[in-house]
Amino acid sequence: MGKTYERIDGRLRAFIEAQPLFFTATAPLAGDGTINLSPKGLRGSFVVLDELTVAYLDFAGSTAETVAHLRENGRITLMWCAFQGPPNIVRVHGRGEPVFRDDPRFLDLLARFPDIDPSLHGLRAIVVVSAELVRDSCGYAVPFMTYDEDRDLHGKRFAREDDASLSAYFEKKDHIATSLDGLAGLPLPLPPLAQEPPAPR
Repeated sequence: MGKTYERIDGRLRAFIEAQPLFFTATAPLAGDGTINLSPKGLRGSFVVLDELTVAYLDFAGSTAETVAHLRENGRITLMWCAFQGPPNIVRVHGRGEPVFRDDPRFLDLLARFPDIDPSLHGLRAIVVVSAELVRDSCGYAVPFMTYDEDRDLHGKRFAREDDASLSAYFEKKDHIATSLDGLAGLPLPLPPLAQEPPAPR
């Protein structure tokens, strides 16, 4: 039976922090708009900020649908599945905000991700999610799958980009500055990434 939680703590927090993969779902307000569902990986790119707030790093990619939807309406759902151990699915339904590289909060947030080198992955933003509903469910039909390791391809691809070339890469893509449905996506040109984030707290 599913259960609703008042906060992200204890075993619930330990479960989601241990998962190497989660999914994000967003949608535009338009009834005929394009719903987006994205997998998110790379160890160290997700953190629990407090009992009702989580965040993850938004890296370079082919589109910016999640960013565009959040800028329009803020709605987001995150989902984690247990692919090993006891069956479990956890969803955090809430409001999300993309914090861009020129935001005064950016470096303080970035310091919460000490295990990720942002220069390797074309970091575009930090998505902060405020939980409004936290629930789990059984996950009986989710298969057993083994996590071996993170792929290193993303880091290898984007490590060779600096701020200028990264902006040029994004500007050549059709759905970075504007979503599939014409919504405002990633602000371009990309603001420079500061070289020295604050020390982790």
